Amino acid sequence: MANILVLIETTTAGAPKPTAAALLGAAAVVGTPVAVAVTAPSAGAELGAQLGALGAAHVYLAEAETAGTELGSAQVGALADAAQDYAAQLVLVPNTNDSRTVAGRLAITAGGAVCADAVGLRYDEEGQEMIVEHSVFGGDYTTESTVEGGLMIVTVRPGAIAERADAVAAPEVRTAAVRTTTAPGARIEELSEAPGRADRPALRDAATVVAGGRGLGSKEDFALVEQLADALGAAVGASRAAVDSGYVAQGLQVGQTGVSVSPQLYMALGISGAIQHRAGMQTAKTVVAINKDEDAPIFAIADFGVVGDVFTVVPKLIEEIEARRS
Repeated sequence: MANILVLIETTTAGAPKPTAAALLGAAAVVGTPVAVAVTAPSAGAELGAQLGALGAAHVYLAEAETAGTELGSAQVGALADAAQDYAAQLVLVPNTNDSRTVAGRLAITAGGAVCADAVGLRYDEEGQEMIVEHSVFGGDYTTESTVEGGLMIVTVRPGAIAERADAVAAPEVRTAAVRTTTAPGARIEELSEAPGRADRPALRDAATVVAGGRGLGSKEDFALVEQLADALGAAVGASRAAVDSGYVAQGLQVGQTGVSVSPQLYMALGISGAIQHRAGMQTAKTVVAINKDEDAPIFAIADFGVVGDVFTVVPKLIEEIEARRS
């Protein structure tokens, strides 16, 4: 099977970010996953085992002095090196702000092309050509793309891939210095991670998301969304209208100008369902909408719809969930 490179984003503590599992899962469907991670010299001792547990058959640890001080340059060089060393023709990177930049720069450095914001991967009927699937125009259409010749670089939408790779007990780990030099990236003066709620999953990677819109009416009443999310063990999201109204922080916005999610279950409370919002959640496996406006656009894509007042329906739903647990 062909070697598939996977760019691993890491936290400030050096652990794989949640996007790693889905990318390695996608790689395992079409080939042999090769995890590529950039570390400071001698800082990746535990990373190989962690990536093996997520399904990496091979782990390429690229050491660079600029790993924590320069944005993206070491990642571009590491992927270019690994593509040569593993004879890889396909690179998967998360469709995040940092890695999208890496993808573009890698295309120039390695003579490849980018297929952006993928929601699926498969081979053609002959099993020769890689086909990349995209969800576009707010999820109304599914399109396909490919690359003819050269390195194919695919940015994968977080949450869009459900497959997971089998754990590898003893992955082949290789450590090497970055050889390929690139133009300097932006210098990182300071890096800190915004703390989230420890008792809730991260929005981008959650299996269940409960999102609220302007129909909640106020910042205080938005607490109803949080209560249902906590009852379901879900992440909290919001429409742009709710964010613009000051109900929640911008980091919880789901949509074209916010976070794109593809959970197993997406519950929309008081969200009308403008196309900008649907663009960020329409690939969810199951959509449940509760809205008092029976003509709300969200019902057009909902698998289950409830026409009613969220302040009447949701408290009863929470009661039922808690009753079933007791």
